[in-house]
Amino acid sequence: MAEKTPSSLAAKIGFFQKIWLEVKLVLRLMKDKRVNPFIKLLPLGAFIYWIVPDLVPGPIDDALVMWLGFYLFIELCPQDVVAEHRQALLKVIPGQWKEATTTDSDPQIVDGEFHEQN
Repeated sequence: MAEKTPSSLAAKIGFFQKIWLEVKLVLRLMKDKRVNPFIKLLPLGAFIYWIVPDLVPGPIDDALVMWLGFYLFIELCPQDVVAEHRQALLKVIPGQWKEATTTDSDPQIVDGEFHEQN
């Protein structure tokens, strides 16, 4: 079986999954103490802009400001910290699936086991 690396997994995920991973990455970086507090104002400002009603109606400008704020935030964070968090988000937990065996007549209960590979 081919070994799955974080970069190979990132290439196989869909558009919305990539967006969700970027949002989770921003949240993890916001919690990280190694990131400059002034840089953390970028996604915070973008989020506030998204919440506060603005002069230009429509969601396009809000989405653009959110994307720009998140993008600049990730680019200005230390790249080793970003890589660490990105790798943690895409980490594959090694293991082997084992088919569940049913001993009861109740089809609602699924019993399974997990075995780690060493």
